[in-house]
Amino acid sequence: MKADLRALLSALQPRRNPGVVAFVSVPADAAIAALEPIATFRESEGVTLVVEESRARAAGLTVLLRAAWLTLDVRSGLHAVGLTAAVAAALADAGIACNVVAAAHHDHLFVPIEHVDAALAALAALQAAATAR
Repeated sequence: MKADLRALLSALQPRRNPGVVAFVSVPADAAIAALEPIATFRESEGVTLVVEESRARAAGLTVLLRAAWLTLDVRSGLHAVGLTAAVAAALADAGIACNVVAAAHHDHLFVPIEHVDAALAALAALQAAATAR
Protein backbone atom coordinates (compact mmCIF):
# COMPACT_ATOMS: atom_id res chain seq x y z
CA MET A 1 0.00 0.00 0.00
CA LYS A 2 1.16 3.51 -0.76
CA ALA A 3 1.43 5.76 2.31
CA ASP A 4 3.20 8.87 0.99
CA LEU A 5 0.59 11.48 0.00
CA ARG A 6 2.47 12.68 -3.07
CA ALA A 7 2.85 9.10 -4.29
CA LEU A 8 -0.86 8.49 -3.72
CA LEU A 9 -1.86 11.64 -5.60
CA SER A 10 0.53 10.84 -8.46
CA ALA A 11 -1.21 7.48 -8.91
CA LEU A 12 -4.86 8.54 -8.39
CA GLN A 13 -6.15 7.17 -11.71
CA PRO A 14 -9.77 8.31 -11.22
CA ARG A 15 -12.32 6.43 -13.28
CA ARG A 16 -16.06 6.65 -13.65
CA ASN A 17 -18.14 3.57 -12.97
CA PRO A 18 -21.03 3.10 -15.40
CA GLY A 19 -24.51 4.39 -14.75
CA VAL A 20 -26.08 6.81 -12.32
CA VAL A 21 -26.43 6.04 -8.63
CA ALA A 22 -28.90 7.46 -6.14
CA PHE A 23 -28.62 8.27 -2.46
CA VAL A 24 -31.84 7.30 -0.68
CA SER A 25 -32.95 6.86 2.91
CA VAL A 26 -35.11 4.00 4.18
CA PRO A 27 -36.36 2.97 7.63
CA ALA A 28 -34.00 0.81 9.69
CA ASP A 29 -36.26 -2.22 9.30
CA ALA A 30 -36.70 -1.91 5.51
CA ALA A 31 -35.96 -4.94 3.34
CA ILE A 32 -33.09 -3.73 1.15
CA ALA A 33 -31.64 -6.87 -0.44
CA ALA A 34 -33.59 -6.44 -3.69
CA LEU A 35 -32.11 -2.96 -4.09
CA GLU A 36 -28.60 -4.48 -4.21
CA PRO A 37 -27.02 -1.47 -2.48
CA ILE A 38 -23.53 -0.37 -3.42
CA ALA A 39 -23.12 1.14 0.05
CA THR A 40 -25.14 1.41 3.25
CA PHE A 41 -24.82 3.50 6.35
CA ARG A 42 -27.01 3.09 9.42
CA GLU A 43 -27.97 6.32 11.20
CA SER A 44 -30.44 7.02 13.99
CA GLU A 45 -32.90 8.44 11.42
CA GLY A 46 -32.75 5.40 9.14
CA VAL A 47 -30.46 3.73 6.63
CA THR A 48 -28.81 5.67 3.84
CA LEU A 49 -28.30 3.60 0.72
CA VAL A 50 -26.36 4.17 -2.47
CA VAL A 51 -28.13 2.20 -5.19
CA GLU A 52 -28.48 2.21 -8.95
CA GLU A 53 -30.91 4.99 -9.76
CA SER A 54 -33.18 2.68 -11.75
CA ARG A 55 -33.61 0.40 -8.71
CA ALA A 56 -34.43 3.36 -6.46
CA ARG A 57 -37.03 4.68 -8.88
CA ALA A 58 -38.55 1.22 -9.42
CA ALA A 59 -38.94 0.89 -5.65
CA GLY A 60 -40.63 4.30 -5.45
CA LEU A 61 -37.91 5.77 -3.25
CA THR A 62 -37.21 9.48 -3.03
CA VAL A 63 -33.85 10.21 -4.60
CA LEU A 64 -31.84 12.57 -2.40
CA LEU A 65 -28.87 12.82 -4.78
CA ARG A 66 -28.27 11.64 -8.34
CA ALA A 67 -24.57 10.92 -8.55
CA ALA A 68 -21.74 9.60 -10.64
CA TRP A 69 -19.63 6.98 -8.88
CA LEU A 70 -15.90 7.58 -9.29
CA THR A 71 -13.22 5.19 -8.09
CA LEU A 72 -9.65 6.20 -7.38
CA ASP A 73 -7.72 3.21 -8.69
CA VAL A 74 -4.71 3.95 -6.50
CA ARG A 75 -4.41 1.31 -3.76
CA SER A 76 -4.56 3.69 -0.83
CA GLY A 77 -5.42 1.49 2.13
CA LEU A 78 -7.35 2.53 5.20
CA HIS A 79 -4.40 4.16 6.98
CA ALA A 80 -3.46 6.66 4.28
CA VAL A 81 -3.25 10.19 5.65
CA GLY A 82 -4.35 13.24 3.68
CA LEU A 83 -5.77 11.64 0.55
CA THR A 84 -9.40 12.38 1.35
CA ALA A 85 -8.53 15.95 2.35
CA ALA A 86 -6.55 16.59 -0.84
CA VAL A 87 -9.25 15.16 -3.09
CA ALA A 88 -12.03 17.01 -1.23
CA ALA A 89 -10.08 20.28 -1.43
CA ALA A 90 -9.51 19.91 -5.19
CA LEU A 91 -13.21 19.26 -5.75
CA ALA A 92 -14.26 22.04 -3.36
CA ASP A 93 -12.00 24.48 -5.22
CA ALA A 94 -13.92 23.50 -8.37
CA GLY A 95 -17.25 24.02 -6.58
CA ILE A 96 -18.15 20.34 -6.61
CA ALA A 97 -19.80 18.54 -3.71
CA CYS A 98 -18.42 15.09 -2.98
CA ASN A 99 -19.34 12.16 -0.75
CA VAL A 100 -16.38 9.88 -0.07
CA VAL A 101 -16.42 6.22 0.93
CA ALA A 102 -13.11 4.69 1.88
CA ALA A 103 -13.15 0.95 1.30
CA ALA A 104 -10.50 -1.68 1.98
CA HIS A 105 -8.69 -1.21 -1.34
CA HIS A 106 -9.84 2.05 -2.93
CA ASP A 107 -11.57 5.34 -2.24
CA HIS A 108 -14.89 5.95 -3.93
CA LEU A 109 -16.31 9.37 -4.69
CA PHE A 110 -19.91 10.23 -5.38
CA VAL A 111 -20.37 13.55 -7.15
CA PRO A 112 -23.52 15.18 -8.52
CA ILE A 113 -24.11 13.70 -11.95
CA GLU A 114 -24.15 17.12 -13.61
CA HIS A 115 -20.58 17.79 -12.38
CA VAL A 116 -18.93 14.49 -13.30
CA ASP A 117 -16.82 15.85 -16.17
CA ALA A 118 -15.59 18.79 -14.10
CA ALA A 119 -14.82 16.43 -11.19
CA LEU A 120 -12.76 14.14 -13.40
CA ALA A 121 -10.90 17.17 -14.79
CA ALA A 122 -10.16 18.47 -11.27
CA LEU A 123 -8.87 15.07 -10.19
CA ALA A 124 -6.71 14.76 -13.31
CA ALA A 125 -5.24 18.20 -12.55
CA LEU A 126 -4.55 17.14 -8.95
CA GLN A 127 -2.78 14.03 -10.18
CA ALA A 128 -0.78 15.97 -12.77
CA ALA A 129 0.32 18.55 -10.18
CA ALA A 130 1.51 15.80 -7.82
CA THR A 131 3.37 14.07 -10.65
CA ALA A 132 5.09 17.31 -11.70
CA ARG A 133 6.56 17.97 -8.23
